[in-house]
Amino acid sequence: MGKDRIDSTALRAEATAYRRYFLWAQIAIAYLFLELAIWAPTLHLRNRWAAILAITMLIFILSDGLSNLPSNHRPSLQRLGLGLPNVSGAAIVLATGLAAAVSIVILVRWAGGQIPANPSWFSHLRSAWGYAIWALFQEFILQSFFFIRFEELNGSSAAVWIASALFAAAHLPNPVLLAAALAGSLFFCEMFRRYRSIYPLAISHALLGLTLALTIPDSLLHHMRVGLGYLRY
Repeated sequence: MGKDRIDSTALRAEATAYRRYFLWAQIAIAYLFLELAIWAPTLHLRNRWAAILAITMLIFILSDGLSNLPSNHRPSLQRLGLGLPNVSGAAIVLATGLAAAVSIVILVRWAGGQIPANPSWFSHLRSAWGYAIWALFQEFILQSFFFIRFEELNGSSAAVWIASALFAAAHLPNPVLLAAALAGSLFFCEMFRRYRSIYPLAISHALLGLTLALTIPDSLLHHMRVGLGYLRY
């Protein structure tokens, strides 16, 4: 009986260690593909790496669903943040995002900045819709993929800081977006940890991103590009 208990404990420890290695491998592979997309020299290659990233994340998420994980680690809609948002949580996220956007506009105007700083960017409404969709995809990458893996590895509080730092680093070498991404993702990850929905986060993300495009001159923003695109612009 005692030997069976020891063997069972050893097997559980081995399974836990294997799971941790597998999670770190998932994170490393996905982040590598993300960086390859960001630093790709052509639009064609960037789109190809982005598609590879999306497929890879989907495969990893599905593999978790097919494995014998505890129910709290299985990729349900609720855990991934794809379920319906909590009303009070969504209200807090949206109100905070709106307040931050208005504050940025007021501060820039008070400092004598031109608004809009980049008038030509807003000539087509579809550009705003395109950015909103991109914001949703970014929140999926940050929360539904990276955050939940760091949460399983390090706990939810530590995951807020680790996922935020990783997400901010993806905005190098753009200093404006680096700072904005770090501040924003700390807030977004904490809200995701509490309320578990990416939809209000994506709306606030899009609102704040468009506010930066409205208030920060392109000489600093470089058309909101990161990676090789920032250096070449």
